Amino acid sequence: MEPTSIRLTAPEISSLWTQYMFDTMSICFLKYALEHIRDQDILDIYKQSLEIAEGHVEHVTRFLKEENFPIPKGFTDEDVNIHAPRLFQDPFYLYYMYIMILQGLTGYALAVSTSIRADLRKYNINCNTETMMLFEKTIDTMLTKGIYSRPPIIAPAEAVDFVKHQSFLTGWFGERRPLTSLEIGDITFNMDKMHLHVALKVGFSQVAVSDKVRKYINRGMEISTKHIAAFEKIFREEKLNSPISWQSHVTSSTTAPFSDKWMMYQIQLSTQVAIAFYGAALSVTSRRDLGEKYVALTSELLRYAEDGANLMIDNGWLEEPPKASDRRKLAEGKREGRDG
Repeated sequence: MEPTSIRLTAPEISSLWTQYMFDTMSICFLKYALEHIRDQDILDIYKQSLEIAEGHVEHVTRFLKEENFPIPKGFTDEDVNIHAPRLFQDPFYLYYMYIMILQGLTGYALAVSTSIRADLRKYNINCNTETMMLFEKTIDTMLTKGIYSRPPIIAPAEAVDFVKHQSFLTGWFGERRPLTSLEIGDITFNMDKMHLHVALKVGFSQVAVSDKVRKYINRGMEISTKHIAAFEKIFREEKLNSPISWQSHVTSSTTAPFSDKWMMYQIQLSTQVAIAFYGAALSVTSRRDLGEKYVALTSELLRYAEDGANLMIDNGWLEEPPKASDRRKLAEGKREGRDG
């Protein structure tokens, strides 16, 4: 690409910084997984994903250097022990890839929508395209191996209809209407992500070095399990099928393949993404009881995320994103210089 004198905007820098953190985290997991995966189909997906992630890191590094921004610390080989015993079984690695791709697609879509400069726009569109191709390959593999838990199916309506009464919004009192397809879809995919959270936390709780980190992980496991139970209760009332659990695909290893810092970042990232998806679900939920449920569950996740951030700060693990200049501090320094 030809050099340009147009500076990147704050949202563009933010997307690059976030991608660097995500991809360096992913590279650690991918390298470790590649040492243990035996299924050739899953192995091929992970090799392709590693190639993509390493390419992203190279591109992001170049963009940031051209803008004179420091390259984030992110995650390195110090954060992973690829020779540690297997912590997860092969099917879980495929499921992990599926959920991470879903999160990546959401992030790349946002990055494309906030990219103004032509070269960065082209780069993010390419990231989105190659990730969609990886998604296609991952879904096909899950279906072939019979490990994809399909969402509920609903019967087609006889005709187009419109809401005729406010009872469409009721939830706590009165007769509750059946869930809409939008509500079913959001609950399903939020349960999918929470099942990943639980399985990861089961594994991480076995290998965490710090007692405080282990305690925090166990608390998160209880929260995620509680959220799954709340969603499953709603589906049971509607006679709808729920996604499967992945806890049984965690081995009994107690040797840490990842640093506590890496595991905390993975949990924080997953929690933040869950909050975002709960918010998206809330925005299209019409039934009052579901809205109240999402608000309560989101509040719990927000408190958990804040405590996690504080724990990371205490350990010097929370890397600060690029931020605007402190104009007040600069002005005070200028005034003090004159007074002196």
